[in-house]
Amino acid sequence: MDNFTHSLAGWALSRAGLAKKTGLATATLVIAANLPDIDAFATLLGGHQHLAIRRGITHGPIAMLVLPLLLTWAMIAFDTWQGQRGKRPVARLPINKGWLLVLAYIGTLSHPALDYLNNYGIRLLEPFSNQWFYGDTLFIIDVWVWSALALGIWLSRRHEKAGQDNWRKPAIISLAAVLIYIGANGLISNRAENAGNTEYHKQKGEAPAIVIANAVPVRFWYRDVLIGDAQGLYTEVPFQIGTGFDWGNVRQINTQVPNVDYATLKAENPDVAAFLFWARTPFAIVREHSGKQSVTIGDARFSSALAADRFTVTTEIDE
Repeated sequence: MDNFTHSLAGWALSRAGLAKKTGLATATLVIAANLPDIDAFATLLGGHQHLAIRRGITHGPIAMLVLPLLLTWAMIAFDTWQGQRGKRPVARLPINKGWLLVLAYIGTLSHPALDYLNNYGIRLLEPFSNQWFYGDTLFIIDVWVWSALALGIWLSRRHEKAGQDNWRKPAIISLAAVLIYIGANGLISNRAENAGNTEYHKQKGEAPAIVIANAVPVRFWYRDVLIGDAQGLYTEVPFQIGTGFDWGNVRQINTQVPNVDYATLKAENPDVAAFLFWARTPFAIVREHSGKQSVTIGDARFSSALAADRFTVTTEIDE
């Protein structure tokens, strides 16, 4: 998910009562909720190298063990430094090292839990396995999650300032609502994927190679269902709860499967290798220009006009 969502999740956990467990609780939870994204430095490498690095080792089990320890040490050092300079806020609670460590773990673990929910992919077992995992449940930016968490945080702060004892309740309700919302979206995606399998089997007499229910912005009841066959042809069909598939708006991602030697392209071009390592539904388009041939490789999950430029890689091929 986006970092705003991660930050709201950490903040909402704090407002649910964890803020009173130790000094720097809220800061620890918010930072921890974003901490695995330290791999964002990979975007500075240029090209598509970041696709082979992001959501990998900093989201895996070793990072989940080590990152909270480092964050806890940093927060204790910061609190000590402020105290030595006489800058430590008087109203701040004393540091409870045990609780600070627990909150660092809670915040850090919330990050891969949320990242798993979309279709981009996450390598939960890195470095022990480079297998990608996909939740196919929420769009990477979900305004309904934003709204629920932000409202819970705002009401919690307002109730606390008014001296009400139930100031934790709004945040707890918002977190529960988000969990229910995630569960409902999981069921919608599962329904859409099952329907895609059934419809393809009816039309073709065989099972599809892959069916992915891609969540879209705002319309949580709607899915762009991607169906791929054994040859590598991909079709996208709109689906929504209540009305099913809209077969009048079918989009063919690719119309042919060219004979492309992916192994050679990966060996010759690190950018292609990084892209294909990440790609879940790769397809290729061969073009001729100025007497030469080039191949553009995309991922059918992100083949819309808005995403195509970010999620394609083009390289020259030898004839």
